[in-house]
Amino acid sequence: MKFFTLLINLILGLVLSAQPTIKEILDSPFASNLTVSRDSKTLAWVDNIAGERNIFIATGDQFSSVYKLTEYVGDQGISLSNLEFTPDGYSLVYVRGNTKNRQGEAANPGLLDEDTGQAIFIHSLNNRKKIKISKGSMPSISHDGSTIAFVKEGQIWTASLNDSISQPKKLFSIRGSQSDINWSPNDNYLAFTSSRSDNSYIGVYSFKDMKVVFMDPSVDRDFSPEWSPNNKKVAFIRKPYAKDVPPFSPQKSARPWSIRVINLSSGQSKSLWEADPGRGSAFFNQFPRAALKWTIDNQLIFPWEKNGWMHLYSLDVQSGNTSQLTYGDGIVEQYHLNKENNYILYTTNVNDIHARHIGKIYLDSKKNVMLTNGEGTEVSPLPVKKGFAFLKTTAQHTSRPAVFLNGEEQLIGNKTKIFENQRIPDVIKISATDGSKFMATIFYPDNYNKKKKYPASIFLHGGSRRQMLRTYHYSGYYSNAFAVQQYFASQGYIAMMINYRSGIGYGTEFREANNYGITGASEVYDLIGAGEYLASRSDIDPNRIAIWGGSYGGYLTAHGLSRRSDLFSVGVDIHGVHNWNTELPTFASWYNPHYYPKIAALAYQSSPEAYLDGWESPVLLIHGDDDRNVPFTESVVLSEQLRERGVYFEQLIFPDEVHGFLLQDNWVRCMEATFEFIDRHIGVK
Repeated sequence: MKFFTLLINLILGLVLSAQPTIKEILDSPFASNLTVSRDSKTLAWVDNIAGERNIFIATGDQFSSVYKLTEYVGDQGISLSNLEFTPDGYSLVYVRGNTKNRQGEAANPGLLDEDTGQAIFIHSLNNRKKIKISKGSMPSISHDGSTIAFVKEGQIWTASLNDSISQPKKLFSIRGSQSDINWSPNDNYLAFTSSRSDNSYIGVYSFKDMKVVFMDPSVDRDFSPEWSPNNKKVAFIRKPYAKDVPPFSPQKSARPWSIRVINLSSGQSKSLWEADPGRGSAFFNQFPRAALKWTIDNQLIFPWEKNGWMHLYSLDVQSGNTSQLTYGDGIVEQYHLNKENNYILYTTNVNDIHARHIGKIYLDSKKNVMLTNGEGTEVSPLPVKKGFAFLKTTAQHTSRPAVFLNGEEQLIGNKTKIFENQRIPDVIKISATDGSKFMATIFYPDNYNKKKKYPASIFLHGGSRRQMLRTYHYSGYYSNAFAVQQYFASQGYIAMMINYRSGIGYGTEFREANNYGITGASEVYDLIGAGEYLASRSDIDPNRIAIWGGSYGGYLTAHGLSRRSDLFSVGVDIHGVHNWNTELPTFASWYNPHYYPKIAALAYQSSPEAYLDGWESPVLLIHGDDDRNVPFTESVVLSEQLRERGVYFEQLIFPDEVHGFLLQDNWVRCMEATFEFIDRHIGVK
């Protein structure tokens, strides 16, 4: 009897501790595109549940009344984005559809017999009626709610929101591509950015005159137009032209960027502020995305890296005086100015470098307080009645909508899936082979025994302007990667995610590291340092270390396998870069290696292709053939080069799929294949 009791307890213990499958984790709900109505009483977000994307609405005092607004069915591989409430809060505007490649083809990995291009819809919250406004993207609703402006085929169009049948109208036809649509407070004008090959302008369209005027045109890049509260001026950022400066190279300093202002009536422009030479003089435009905000008391809020970290500052438009608003060793990644213009909500990793938390700045006193902390990550804060809404992740659940009301935090909605047995990774510091230091997170197997020798898996993020956290990521791509590393650990691996140089989260000097990218691939020193660190540990089998990653992570995977096959036994290269000279034109149309021989020579020496003769370890190549970030030819050419050298490889190709896979089934197949391939070669025997 005692034996059977022990056996039952053992079986129950195994059941309770059972880890979820890769598919189960990846298919759990992932929330994005959180937005709030202007009266702060209604929330909307996109939930991706096993590839089925729909918009959800939450109302009520505690936002406890949740319902699904849209009724899209199945894993169709079509994006939902750009959610915006009409001013009265009765309807929601959104974009459904995929972007086009250079041949004008909208992404369609689901091989659907329909137009999968981007289109703008308005959906009533009351009668649930949906109207297609037009093909297009980047919608922006006027302050009075009567009109929507949007971009279609590079031009700006408008449509009335009062019409039962939409009748879109193109406002003008000009060269370049238009973006950054911004209505004047009185809705009489539209400001926008008009981008050309070498420069960009700030345009202002007058509805009264029905014409466009380019304000203070220059040879530089002007962007991020922001209206003054009195409708009379437009502020914008000017980034000086930089000759022969390709992407994926360090930019610690540049000709200083500036904030300029245009007087609409006179057409005169002047510089309000200019960055100091040296640190902070190069404008980093990845975050915060809302670069400028003009408050009702004539303050301009802007981001600056003067002290080596991205922080917020305010500029008094009248006096020209600046004040620093946030401090500390960490970055401000997002910020939101409330409609009363008296406080800012922002996300930061100050005091918690491997997470994100929400802070608040009171603009009258400049008082700064942190509102969230703990073991989770909180992003995308938006003011609501009695608190704020945000997106939250932990090590046990993916991105979910949440609210902080009357001092208490709670998840909202009934779709959250919590994997209670999943663990928070440890954070460690490692030395690169050139002596530099970098950070990594690391998972340990269930029932870890320091006397055993485990196989190891290293994940390499893409970007390279990214950072892996100690929670599920707020990006779906890296949320999936976090899940798979958790799964590796559950299957008996020590699983590491390294934050190599040129990534974000650790300051300007780390991000703009010497000789990174096309100027020397110094980040490879971090990868090899991580491998040697693991190989030196007594609890790891040095002959069973795997590497895998996507995009820039695929690039580093190829570097590791070609330069140190003695250290890395196997790898999975997901849409990786293998020759910078064939990749750079994707992000810099002006670049031609034949015209820049010095850049080209160094870029090639910084590429995995330069070291292929040392590649011996098996590799799995995964790529979608409609990739707009890393050309599919990167994998085609590499496969030929590996065949010539007798290197074993397998391939998993997704027809008509893009860089960040749109079909959930492709994500699941990719991640399951990644684990299976690595485990087949070095797994627990």
